Amino acid sequence: MTGERLSLTVRGRSFIWGERTYLMGILNVTPDSFSDGGEFDRVDSALERARTMVASGADTIDIGGQSTRPGAEQINETEELRRVIPVIEALRGVSEIPISVDTTRATVAKAAIAAGADIINDISGGTFDAAMFSTAAELNVPIILMHIRGTPQTMQTLTDYEDLVGEICQFLGAQREKAIAAGIARSQIILDPGIGFAKTYPQNLELLRHLDRFQSLQAPILVGPSRKSFIGHLLDKPQPKERVWGTAAVCCRAIASGADILRIHDVAEMYDVCRVADALFRTPSPKIRLNDLS
Repeated sequence: MTGERLSLTVRGRSFIWGERTYLMGILNVTPDSFSDGGEFDRVDSALERARTMVASGADTIDIGGQSTRPGAEQINETEELRRVIPVIEALRGVSEIPISVDTTRATVAKAAIAAGADIINDISGGTFDAAMFSTAAELNVPIILMHIRGTPQTMQTLTDYEDLVGEICQFLGAQREKAIAAGIARSQIILDPGIGFAKTYPQNLELLRHLDRFQSLQAPILVGPSRKSFIGHLLDKPQPKERVWGTAAVCCRAIASGADILRIHDVAEMYDVCRVADALFRTPSPKIRLNDLS
């Protein structure tokens, strides 16, 4: 962010954009997510995972019941509710950590907020459900809008761009204006360029090289590179859990380019990355005194 620092307060916690990097811990309560499917699809295991991430430095926990990996099958609303609501209720019962719900359905978002969630994270940028913007406005909660083309089933066939970064900026700006027109405050909108969604391996790298261009949108930027396949391609590591230090390198680059939130699996490791990268790229360098040179 440039100019005056904007902020957002969620459940009594202040997020001051540009001051430091905030960590969003991923909690997939699904049987088929690409990295940890089936590991946290019970309330007890999900709650333990959430507690571990909070203790490791997560600023928010993002709970999702619908896998969005390429080719993932769409589940029905009833199943999505069955997966996410008990976990949100359980976590809210033991922690005041801000919770986001990873959903594209307005009905699920509304039920999740009623259960104790605070933020809507919509990977469709408000394009899958026409009621999402009005619902977020009615609930008066922050919303994260991500760039995507098509659906998780079709997105990797829709990667033809003339101007990758320009077109993503245009999409995010347009969706933000629609959200504002629906009654959502500008200060409650967070934007996500959607790494890995309708982008090829080279396009993900190009996007990361030019993340600083998203500063022109004058909005907090979320980046979600965690364990993704382009990192595995670079490192020749087919197992997502082996990509933690590749993820760390991407997170460092994102912080240098002004990202405000990182959505990640490996909270403890990325917490350390953020502390060092923030000191390098956000904290003003101390003035050198003549005595220090002697």
